[in-house]
Amino acid sequence: MKKLTAVLLAAALLILPAQAAGSAPTPQAASAVLMEKETGTILYEHHSHDKLEPASVTKIMTLLLTMEAVDSGQLKLEDTVTVSARAASMGGSQVYLKEGEQMSVNDMLKAVAVASGNDASVALAEHLAGSEEAFVERMNQRSAELGMNDTCFVNCTGLPAAGHLTSAHDIALMSRELILNHPDIRTYTTIWMDTLRDGQFQLANTNKLIRFYEGATGLKTGFTSEAGYCMSATAERDGMELIAVVLKSPTRDERNESAKSLLSFGFANYTLMDVYPNQALPPIDVLLGEQSQVQPVLAQSSRILVDKSQVNQVTTQLRLCENVEAPVEQGQKLGEMAVLVDGQEQQVIPIVADRAVDRLTVPGIFSRLLRTLFMGS
Repeated sequence: MKKLTAVLLAAALLILPAQAAGSAPTPQAASAVLMEKETGTILYEHHSHDKLEPASVTKIMTLLLTMEAVDSGQLKLEDTVTVSARAASMGGSQVYLKEGEQMSVNDMLKAVAVASGNDASVALAEHLAGSEEAFVERMNQRSAELGMNDTCFVNCTGLPAAGHLTSAHDIALMSRELILNHPDIRTYTTIWMDTLRDGQFQLANTNKLIRFYEGATGLKTGFTSEAGYCMSATAERDGMELIAVVLKSPTRDERNESAKSLLSFGFANYTLMDVYPNQALPPIDVLLGEQSQVQPVLAQSSRILVDKSQVNQVTTQLRLCENVEAPVEQGQKLGEMAVLVDGQEQQVIPIVADRAVDRLTVPGIFSRLLRTLFMGS
């Protein structure tokens, strides 16, 4: 009987439909987006431009502006932030800052990224801009610069406020800006447990994927009764980092599982691959130049995002000029390399001169002419 049961179970598993690697995920959320960091390509979206409350996922912009100030030298991690009465009065998630308490920028960042401290967010905002209102103006200005057209911030915390709205698409944009250009944020977003106040206050990351999802790098969770359970989750595997945004999930577990399913779909189906010319780039003749040739090179490395099923269908085409007249500037365009996937052009990489070539002077022209005549004779 046991053998018969095992056989029937095995047969049932073969018959029952399973989610294929290539099938799209079905996140339990009102809105969702999956984006690849390096190219900014959207791999999946569901109601991605719906304007919704983001709760504490708002703090990604607070972290972005703070990291921009740190990386530009305007702010130092060792700088001391003094807590105002208003910052100390923030409810919700907090690290229980007291009015007049002083804490370093480094610890404030830790409090925001790990514990989602509303009090620490306001303290940082006031330290950077003088007031939360002025900081919010910067948040909205930066949002506009990033093309976050669905977004209007009213505060720096994500606490419920009329008109404080964004979208999964816009959250992906600001998440990408943060992790792409300020990778040191991982110092904070990958913390699982830590302390503040010389070990007197315990911190535990609100993002449980940091411990329970392979390659997780961040980024920020959020919850209010109005916003539901929200998250911007980031993870990296094999040199590719993905951003999964989930808004208004009904429960914490469904939010986490939805983010994981989006990330796993991306890792299962896509890859970043380096693309090179299919032949050595030949030197280009320089007319009337002090050197007769210049070497063309790719202006940038070429990494393209492709479906794993199309890796063997990636080809390149070179389009180079036959010659160029001096003077030639270093970096001057000499052609381009087209990258094709299954015959369809996906990307064009400029090909440029690797060095400058000056134009021959009149005496130089005569000197070259004489050399040519003598060599010919």
